[in-house]
Amino acid sequence: MTSSETSRYVRLRVELVIEVDDSEALTGAALERIADDEFMPDAERTHAQSAVSEDDAEALAYLVDPFDLVGEVPGIELAQASWSSEEIEYDPDSDDWQLDADDDDDMVAGYESGPDGYPLLDTDGNDGQP
Repeated sequence: MTSSETSRYVRLRVELVIEVDDSEALTGAALERIADDEFMPDAERTHAQSAVSEDDAEALAYLVDPFDLVGEVPGIELAQASWSSEEIEYDPDSDDWQLDADDDDDMVAGYESGPDGYPLLDTDGNDGQP
């Protein structure tokens, strides 16, 4: 691939921490999605039903689709996607859970970080220049 071909691609990283407050509703929705999937082979369906019944993270993975995040965005086509979910121990007050605390590589070049860790928007038309 030439550099002009590779520059057309953008990696979008999204990390979410989700609190499950109704496990039965989550599992039920995942089981319904599996039952409605007419293309899923029976052996895979049986395995999927068992997995989502035992694990909220599996149920969530069956309900979340990266295409849903960008499917309506004009001018793009989803080239590749992968995602996973896992149950975790979460403490919102812990320094370990501060967004972008150790992710300096993810900073947007040329923009200063705001108090929330996200780049400040340029509202004066200077393209981020002082």
